[in-house]
Amino acid sequence: MNKSADRTPAGSTGPAGPADKGPEAPKRSVVAAVLGTRDERLAEAQPPRPARFVAYVLFFALGFAVSVCGSFVQALWPPVGVLLALGASGATFYAGLRVTGTRLGAALPAAGWFLALVVAIMPRPEGDTVLWPNATSLAWMFAGSVLGVICATLPTRASWFPGVPNPPR
Repeated sequence: MNKSADRTPAGSTGPAGPADKGPEAPKRSVVAAVLGTRDERLAEAQPPRPARFVAYVLFFALGFAVSVCGSFVQALWPPVGVLLALGASGATFYAGLRVTGTRLGAALPAAGWFLALVVAIMPRPEGDTVLWPNATSLAWMFAGSVLGVICATLPTRASWFPGVPNPPR
């Protein structure tokens, strides 16, 4: 009788059986699965330069459009509207960063967002304004600005400007 067979746990077929799967991969958090880890972001290849320039222009326009829409949505359904508008803004800034692979890709949608915000703050000759000095408008402006800065300062492989190499790491 084989004594090693007596020590094998129930449900196992031996040393290389289904019970011995080896070390399992660590489970990723939802945030890491959606946004990626720092190492994954730094390992991504950048798109070709002409495609990046087209993406810069499109993300600037998208940032402008998200700001205009968000300025109305935040006032339409307070406080849920502010969260929807901030989610769209943050997604736009982060998408610019990930698609272009540069910090400029996140800064340009934020610049378009700020430009539209300046236009929305200005009162019209009739006295109408889009953004009023209330809590939801102030939260929209402040939190959106913070999201833009956060996304524009996340680590990437490229520097701020196209063609300028990063210092060695």
